[in-house]
Amino acid sequence: MKYGVLSNYIGGKKTPSASERKMDVFSPLDGTLLGQIPLSNQTDLDAAVTAAKSAAPAWAAMPVKERVQVFFKYKNLLEQHFDELTQLVHEENGKTIDEAKAEIEKSIELTEFACSMPQLISGEVQEVSRGVECVTQHVAVGVVASIAPFNFPAMVPNWTIPNAIVLGNAMILKPSEIVPLSSLRLAELLKAAGLPDGIFNIVNGDREMVEAICDHPGIDAVSFVGSTKVAKLVYQRASASLKRVVALGGAKNHLMVLPDANPAMTASNVTASMSGCAGQRCMAASAMLGVGNIDHIVTLIAEEARKVVPGKNLGAVISAQAKARIEDYIGQAEKAGAKILVDGRNVVVPGKEGGYYVGPTVIDYVTPDMSVAREEIFGPVISIIRVKNLEEAIHIENANPYGNAASVFTQSGGLARWVADRVSAGMVGVNIGVPVPREPFSFGGWNESKFGACDITGKSSIEFWTKLKKITTKWNPEARTNWMS
Repeated sequence: MKYGVLSNYIGGKKTPSASERKMDVFSPLDGTLLGQIPLSNQTDLDAAVTAAKSAAPAWAAMPVKERVQVFFKYKNLLEQHFDELTQLVHEENGKTIDEAKAEIEKSIELTEFACSMPQLISGEVQEVSRGVECVTQHVAVGVVASIAPFNFPAMVPNWTIPNAIVLGNAMILKPSEIVPLSSLRLAELLKAAGLPDGIFNIVNGDREMVEAICDHPGIDAVSFVGSTKVAKLVYQRASASLKRVVALGGAKNHLMVLPDANPAMTASNVTASMSGCAGQRCMAASAMLGVGNIDHIVTLIAEEARKVVPGKNLGAVISAQAKARIEDYIGQAEKAGAKILVDGRNVVVPGKEGGYYVGPTVIDYVTPDMSVAREEIFGPVISIIRVKNLEEAIHIENANPYGNAASVFTQSGGLARWVADRVSAGMVGVNIGVPVPREPFSFGGWNESKFGACDITGKSSIEFWTKLKKITTKWNPEARTNWMS
């Protein structure tokens, strides 16, 4: 085992688990054993909550301008350890090196945004009546928990770590049990940056730990990123324990391609959106709605897809189970009458025969009732659905239960705006295959892609990670009074 037996991280140090349950961690690249993590229990979580509760008051009492200094140093450490963090993401998730680099670059950007918090939460002051002044303050929620997925081992934890902690909270992170390495290294960098012990803690675990976090009376807020099925359960369970919750789920993102779309740009964007991160991202293009005659663009998409080579510029999927599930979806579509233009099944990468790879797959003439058209595949697969007009495309997009993202490819500004105004999605792109907002704009979908209020990043996250205090003051008794004063 390259990384040996891993521990939790509680109170500023590596802490062995009280649980005897363990789990092996494998690299999707070649199936090698990377290490072993504990599947923690209630005793471990209690210890993390105790450490967080003990450290939280002093941290929250510090001026935000002092708290943010830790994250200026943390940003510098992310930059200094860029190559090391990139390699960790590559090994444990199976991303290509370039995709892993992009993930660390995004983590740096997220930290930069958190460093701007002193300007964003300065509060409002107004004389609301003669001699009476109202002031607002953003106050930390307390002890918060972040439950992260496997597909972005560094970026998604950094969706929550910098903002939540800069705003005065103490955090408990439960990384995906499949990809624990990056999170543990982030904990060490936060300590090196000067974060007080107990403000950031990691408890490794599986479903049992997720349920314990939802139920724990010492945790005030929970964020979650994962599948819609689990997001819904987390939202229901944690909110039933009177916690504030934001839970991000899955997606079925539609790209609407019009005949006037720029062919080369569209083919390149659609292919990159479908195959980037091996399709294992909630912003991936999963279905393409071809409006009218778009044969020339479909031909180019197939050509672009054939340039994406597993093990070279296409990473692995996370597990053997994921590979089998994705290939089963492709088989179902073929049996239902769809046409496989590019087939990514049964891929073996020379020298990495133990890895889990699915090649880029382009499926044409898919109908809306097929499973590949309705369900989240989470693999490098694009399903092309032919429609007669934009109204039909909008109907299909809005009929799906998710609402993460939608994009339209066209050279008509009027049609682009018409689509953007009508799609039921929280993030919309025009000639962009992956319409992820950059900071300070926040990430978050609609419908069954998100449960709870506020978004998880950007300015909107301030409302989630803080409570708003309103202070009304009157000092001068000689001021003229009215009904309020």
